[in-house]
Amino acid sequence: MRRFLIALTIFAALCVVHPAGAQPLWMRLPPTPTLPHPQTSGTAPVNGVRLWYAEFGHGPPVILVHGGLANSDYWGLQVPVLATHYHVIVMDSRGHGHSTQTDTPIGYDLMSSDVLGLMDYLHISKAALIGWSDGAIIGLDIAIHHPDRLTRLFAFAANSDPSGVKDVNKSPVFTAYLQRASKEYTRLSPTPAQFKAFHTNIENMWATEPHFTDDQLSHIKVPTWIVDGDRDEAIKRENTDHMAAMIPNSGELILPGVSHFAFLQDPVMFNESLLHFLSADDEAR
Repeated sequence: MRRFLIALTIFAALCVVHPAGAQPLWMRLPPTPTLPHPQTSGTAPVNGVRLWYAEFGHGPPVILVHGGLANSDYWGLQVPVLATHYHVIVMDSRGHGHSTQTDTPIGYDLMSSDVLGLMDYLHISKAALIGWSDGAIIGLDIAIHHPDRLTRLFAFAANSDPSGVKDVNKSPVFTAYLQRASKEYTRLSPTPAQFKAFHTNIENMWATEPHFTDDQLSHIKVPTWIVDGDRDEAIKRENTDHMAAMIPNSGELILPGVSHFAFLQDPVMFNESLLHFLSADDEAR
């Protein structure tokens, strides 16, 4: 299955054609979408903070966890598609979006505990998790330490160690993203004047975490796909390949012509991948 997926994405990459003069998808940062109107939303008291969440649709539970400095709005192109088949939960990680934070340094173990705390608050014993970047790392953390809480893990644009991250300072897409993140933080956060301190907190986490060992990865039993764009500006391909090789029976999917922001750049391709991944659970029921 893994070889088939890799071969399929390589073939698709060869078929990508851009009109003359058009900017490639991986060089674009499309606008942040908006979420549809939720069936329920609120804030949950978890680990000393208040986590904002929203719920959509009915069916098996699927939790979407966004990347660093972002917020749940970034899933606005995925939620309507998934909510026709699943009970979709989005959340703003601590300090992100509408959620509050404390003086405690933010780390992946803590944010993983927050996800589990929200699941407990919503009385969800197990769920599939779709994570982007930091959200994917959170998913891996849960798969390692609390595998009984996950049914499946779609880990997009994760790294297993800080050495797996590229220098994004020269990336115009990431420069635009950081500028956007600052404005969105000011608009959404309960502490709108604290973006600089928040950004420093997150950068410290990125520089020092995670440190998933090969032994930890090799003991993951949760059905997992390791996914990335073939033009990811932030994640080294060798780290993506290494994680997929270490996690038993995992799938590796490399999406062609897109970057760290594939879910915005080509939502049709991204959503089809999600539905195909999640459908394995449906077939097993």
